[in-house]
Amino acid sequence: MFVISDPVSHDPLLLKILDILAHASEILVQEFDTYASGKVFKIDRKEDTSPVTQADLRVNQYMTEELAKLEPFYPVLSEESESVQRSEWKSFWMLDPLDGTKEFLHKRQEFTINLSLVCGDKTNFSALVVPCKCVVYLGYLDQHPYKYEFQSKRWWRYQADSDQHSNVIRVGLSHNNKNDQYQQLMTYLEQHYTVERLEAGSAYKFCLMLEGEIDLYPRFHPTSEWDTSAGQGLLESIGGGLVSLKGLPFKYNVRDTLLNKGFLAFASPKYEKLAKDLLSHMDNYN
Repeated sequence: MFVISDPVSHDPLLLKILDILAHASEILVQEFDTYASGKVFKIDRKEDTSPVTQADLRVNQYMTEELAKLEPFYPVLSEESESVQRSEWKSFWMLDPLDGTKEFLHKRQEFTINLSLVCGDKTNFSALVVPCKCVVYLGYLDQHPYKYEFQSKRWWRYQADSDQHSNVIRVGLSHNNKNDQYQQLMTYLEQHYTVERLEAGSAYKFCLMLEGEIDLYPRFHPTSEWDTSAGQGLLESIGGGLVSLKGLPFKYNVRDTLLNKGFLAFASPKYEKLAKDLLSHMDNYN
């Protein structure tokens, strides 16, 4: 949960990032309104057949240009940029300018902008923007995160909820959750717990975890590093986490590929053991 906080005034980098994210959010809302109204809107396909839209590319161009102006300078690794030689990078920005393109194209307002600063193999700073709600969740790995509302300019700070609905497990699922592994996990959970299902788009589920609305988030489809870096960093900053289907936290920029298999995210230490117990009961998850 979040409680009203004093404005942040002592962190120049965070405030500069906030300005960039605010404008990027405005761009994405403009593009969403254009698409939803039925106006001309360009949609292409990548080599892997996934969609990429003019909204992805416009936000990507703006953010990569603005991030390059910041000091200290860090290179940018973006979903929509050309492939880069990143093996020697010690610190860099990880960007997904539109996470949830399919949600966007289904006219669901559950898409986000994902930005993180990776240092070594860990996420040190994270931001998740929900443009249609005019809100961003952001912060450092070693501090509780903030929530900032662009329109009201109001700051909020994360505060752990001492009364964590102990009898109900709330599971966040993608709108497309029909494969056998989801069914196996949900069957096991529902045999042992009272379970509520909540369907939501992509990284938006991480935001709902921060708000205390989702306890567990399983993902059995492949992901890329920019899909999870910001969400993992924010969850870890509140005592939660994200682990691979082998039970290990994701590391970043340590392999030739940026692709990962599935994961299981949990919102607090209370659910870490449950998450790992669930993985031990899953078959064929490698």
